[in-house]
Amino acid sequence: MNRIARIAAGAAGAVALLSAPVPAFAAAPALATTTVTTCGNYSLQAGLATYACADVTGDSVAIYGKIGLAGPPSPGTPWPPAPKELVTHLSADVAGGASLGAVNGRTVFQVSTVRVDGIAATVACGSTVHVSFDVEGFWSGQVPATVDVPVAC
Repeated sequence: MNRIARIAAGAAGAVALLSAPVPAFAAAPALATTTVTTCGNYSLQAGLATYACADVTGDSVAIYGKIGLAGPPSPGTPWPPAPKELVTHLSADVAGGASLGAVNGRTVFQVSTVRVDGIAATVACGSTVHVSFDVEGFWSGQVPATVDVPVAC
């Protein structure tokens, strides 16, 4: 095929593509509801920083706690530190309303932040959820980390 024939064939193909009907695009689906993550101030428990948190998506709430290092280790502290077995307590309720549940468990903490999941609920829009999370290290008392989370759908 010579060069002029190739150009003519290419032009014919382009005309065919450009004259073909274009399918209509479906309307874009509504944007998914955004997830808002809220964690309260940390609380020192068993020598660790603990947080009470909630992820709110519309009227769905996922409640969890986080355990992390409270700060850099003191000079002379062996690294990595020995694992700590912790007893955890996670609870939540709707302010002025019903309990959303409580979860007690065990987890081991060494260096990396640990997330303790446990409660998922559907809550009425406009409500406030109160979350409490604490840990015991068998040698210290509980000082709960708390947070109040609005459910604004």
